[in-house]
Amino acid sequence: MALSTLTETMKQIEKEINSNPEPISGMDTVYQFEIDGETYQMELKDGNAKVLENAEADPNCTLIMSANNFHKFLAGKLNGMTAFMTGKLKIQGDMTKALKLENIVKQYELDI
Repeated sequence: MALSTLTETMKQIEKEINSNPEPISGMDTVYQFEIDGETYQMELKDGNAKVLENAEADPNCTLIMSANNFHKFLAGKLNGMTAFMTGKLKIQGDMTKALKLENIVKQYELDI
């Protein structure tokens, strides 16, 4: 699939997660993504995902990476720990939440 805009990608992620909320049931986490200068937050709460552009909530975990690496991460072609160790991914906040996110992403077909 062709690379879509970051906004389209984030909305697609929201739609995919909400169509199958089982992997996020019981979560109450705000992830912040800083991708090539754009900021998005994804709130996973009560089995529902909500994506906000330039949101002001205090995130539990912030992931900073390039759009190219973000797409590879979503497609399962970039291991989060390897990306972190090689500097392709910077994580601020709760590292365990970042690891949990990778496990969640693997349960969806997000080859966006």
